[in-house]
Amino acid sequence: MRLRARHNLTQDELARKVNVRRETIVFLEKNKYNPSLKLAYDIANVFGAAIEEVFIFE
Repeated sequence: MRLRARHNLTQDELARKVNVRRETIVFLEKNKYNPSLKLAYDIANVFGAAIEEVFIFE
């Protein structure tokens, strides 16, 4: 969420950039959904960051 806000993107805008529904972004931000590797890569790519900078996998 911080990265999204820092890049001035709404949930809907981010969802469109990575070709998912806005609800997917909502669930990701609430830690209620684990992204596929492709989705994690696509989101990281939007922010110009490494996957590890965007997501914390435990």
